[in-house]
Amino acid sequence: MKSRRFIQNKRPGRCLGPLSVLCAASAVYGAETNAPPQAAETNAPSTAAETLAAALTPEQMFEGGTNTYHNWVEVSAGGFITSGNKAEFRQQQQKSGNVFGGIEDLHYQASGTNGTSVSVDGRALFDEDDYRLRLEVSKEKLGYLRFTYSEFQTWYNGDGGYFSPSQAYYGLPGNGLGLDRGEISFEAGLRLDKLPSLTFKYTHATREGDKGSTIWGPVHPANDAQVRGISPSVLDIDEHRDIFELDATHHIKATELGVGVRYETGKLEDTRNMDFWRGEPIEQKVKDRQGTTYDLFNVHAFTETWLKKNLLLTSGFAYTDLNNDISGSRIYGSDFDVGGVQNGFGYYGLDGDSRLHEYVLDLNLLVKPSPSWSIVPSVRVQKEDTDAFSQGMETLGAAAPTPFSAESDAEVLDVRERLDITYNGFTNWVLYARGELTEGQGNLEELGGTVPINGIGVPGVNRETEDNRFFQKYSAGARWYPARTVTIDVGGYYKNNDYDYDHERDNTPNDSASANRYPAYMVMHNFETYDGNVRLTLRPVRKVTMVTRYEYQWNTVHARPDSISGLAEVESSKMTSQIFAQDISWTPWSRLYLQAGFNYVVSETETPASDYTRAILEAENNYWTVNFSSGLVLDDKTDLNIGYFYYQADNYQDNSEFGLPLGASGTEHGVTATLVRRLSKNLRLTCKYGYYQYDDGTYGGNRDYDAHVLYSSLQYRF
Repeated sequence: MKSRRFIQNKRPGRCLGPLSVLCAASAVYGAETNAPPQAAETNAPSTAAETLAAALTPEQMFEGGTNTYHNWVEVSAGGFITSGNKAEFRQQQQKSGNVFGGIEDLHYQASGTNGTSVSVDGRALFDEDDYRLRLEVSKEKLGYLRFTYSEFQTWYNGDGGYFSPSQAYYGLPGNGLGLDRGEISFEAGLRLDKLPSLTFKYTHATREGDKGSTIWGPVHPANDAQVRGISPSVLDIDEHRDIFELDATHHIKATELGVGVRYETGKLEDTRNMDFWRGEPIEQKVKDRQGTTYDLFNVHAFTETWLKKNLLLTSGFAYTDLNNDISGSRIYGSDFDVGGVQNGFGYYGLDGDSRLHEYVLDLNLLVKPSPSWSIVPSVRVQKEDTDAFSQGMETLGAAAPTPFSAESDAEVLDVRERLDITYNGFTNWVLYARGELTEGQGNLEELGGTVPINGIGVPGVNRETEDNRFFQKYSAGARWYPARTVTIDVGGYYKNNDYDYDHERDNTPNDSASANRYPAYMVMHNFETYDGNVRLTLRPVRKVTMVTRYEYQWNTVHARPDSISGLAEVESSKMTSQIFAQDISWTPWSRLYLQAGFNYVVSETETPASDYTRAILEAENNYWTVNFSSGLVLDDKTDLNIGYFYYQADNYQDNSEFGLPLGASGTEHGVTATLVRRLSKNLRLTCKYGYYQYDDGTYGGNRDYDAHVLYSSLQYRF
């Protein structure tokens, strides 16, 4: 389930939203419809204040009068009161859940008489680790200098899984995991008349902190003899990148052309900390280090040329050279970073490198044979060459370390052709169609890998595979305006992705007696999709708009193994999805608007395995959401906004006794109320209250939470 943010950052100059326009429209509408001509003439403004008010536009009436304020500073403070699983709250809402405050938004700009301008934008909220600064100095017909800095934190729930038979929940201590992201950049642009435009940018980006891992460690839950992967694992991330970019563009007659170069270097030192057999006498700590340093060089160019008034040709080319050096280890011990005589395959001293060369060419032609037709044929060619090598020492318990090595080479070539056609020659109709074909081929050679120790483990790989790919996608649609109050959109597409593999060399037997058939086991994969959708927009009466949408999608996956296995082609899975959506907006009064929406999704995945074992069940992913929002202009200085959101899923299948439980079960509520009060033409106050509740069924209620938020901001415009 995706995270949803209920507290949105305000955009500069739009703190009131549509309410100020509605309020202003109310004054204008009342003046035009309720005041007889005689009254308007008899009661003409008699004072200077009334004369000024009569001359104001609706926007000026509630946005500071005739003065236009280009600058503002907004300070805010707030806090959360939470109960339950705070880590889940932080992940869902992407908020710290603590008291916070500071500068919500800052904007200042000033212009000089010589064409020079200065602007400053900023944001600084303590305890949210949310900071942003942007400084820019520009001069007309010369260029600009720009400096930006940003830092923010993303939150994750690193808890593990839940075993319902014994009601065991594998959580992490604390209130969740945090990952800090930061970026500093310097940019300079040169903009001289009749000369190429030049832009240089340097960026330093970082990621530091922890996040949950999708790989859980094995345990034997109480009253269960099977191994279950439900013990939490944590990713410890330490990454930084430095990026240098230089771009130039120039216009020559009917052609716009550009060329650029990019150099990027970075270092990634990440670890995955896993807890195996948690709470058991054989508990082990596993630290998997994954180190990468890389250098990337890219050069690119583009052109746009109007060959005729109705004929546009565009082209693009890019070359990329990526060089990686890798290192790492996988150490088992009684604690992280503590080696010892432990079970499980590990390694140390991993050393290797890889190299990628990529070439991309794009060509597009826009043809308009008449005002009603638009035809765009295009072609894209992409070629990749990759080689890699690695080596290290493999470990298993008390056995002597054993050296291992691996190498691979790959070549990929894809050619995509596409044709887009649009026609609007019929009255009240717009028709469109698209056809897309991709033909590709590749070669992959792999040699080596991990090796058996004392007869335990699988041998390395020795294989060469030729593959061919053929992708098709055809889509079409129409928009029809049968009446001024009705719009109908109908569309759909068909997609077929076909992969064929020819294993010219393979050291893993694929017959029925083999216990090691992968990786060269499948010889065909086919993915087929049918999709259709319809959208109806109605405006049955004035001030009411209704939008109804329905979409149906059907997907199948076919697979065929090596013929020596004795198995035939099979439909390995079938997925069907339906989406029902209804939205309505109503403005019953010029000072009031109401909006509501409903979405219902029905999704099911079927696999033949469910016919033979209870360990794998057919999966459902059905859910529905309801949202509501309204805005009311209480008076000329006060606005009230109310919002509500509801989500429910009830697809959890407690299959813990036999295999992996699938599906999700949970409900979520969110309600907010915001009051905006204009204290003066320069000063406005915002107060907000929100309540959020999440009830979790998938994890036995262990991720439930309730949260209240109180928030206030004061904006001064000048």
